[in-house]
Amino acid sequence: MERLTRLGLACRGVLYGLIGFLALQIAFDGGSKGKEADKTGAIEMVAEQPFGTVLLWLMVAGFAALTIWQLSEAVIGRGRTKDRVESVARTVVYGLIVAALLNTLLRGDPGSSTDESSHDLTAKAMGLPGGQFLVGLAGLGVIALGAYWIHRGWKKKFLKDMRTGEMPPKVRNLADKLGMAGYIARGVIAAIAGVFVIQAAVTYDPDKAKGIDATLRALADAPAGPWLLALIAIGLILFAVYCFFEARWHRV
Repeated sequence: MERLTRLGLACRGVLYGLIGFLALQIAFDGGSKGKEADKTGAIEMVAEQPFGTVLLWLMVAGFAALTIWQLSEAVIGRGRTKDRVESVARTVVYGLIVAALLNTLLRGDPGSSTDESSHDLTAKAMGLPGGQFLVGLAGLGVIALGAYWIHRGWKKKFLKDMRTGEMPPKVRNLADKLGMAGYIARGVIAAIAGVFVIQAAVTYDPDKAKGIDATLRALADAPAGPWLLALIAIGLILFAVYCFFEARWHRV
């Protein structure tokens, strides 16, 4: 189980690396073509590779192990309440990735993109009593998540989950830099996506809510946006490399 979990952490790195690569494509071609820069586009890229089916099944095993690991942390873990809540969130995210991978393998379709999911969830939430207020709160929550990731990266809080005592000094120093850049890049994306959710609530327009791909493309359309998007894409790629460090030294 531990080996499968470490495989899952490496697979997580593959996904982030591909999303970063797709984001770079958007930055350099103006976002006019290419696959969606989210888990859907990344999974499609894996499926198109030689032995893609084998790779996808390995990713299913890895992400299924991550799902079980985080579920056990949420249910029987000894962490604080905040840690348990984070484990619940990760369980959901990893479970959705497993579902997307299985859909690709069994049906040839990875399912809805993050953009479609954002629109659908926002529309359903707005249909509830006080839905506009709930969507606004959700937007604030996503911004708070982005701020948390930025803080986690800047203060290098991610290292508490690593067996740093077993890491050679040069490797530890490199892990510091990779994790810091990666968490800040993820935080910026989340914060911008949260702003779009709030905009959807204010205008009462679910289409204003954006997933990862649409958020990145919106950056590419802004003045000096392609350069900022390129920096964020590089940050995602660096985080992908950090995930491989996690696969070796993360506490499991």
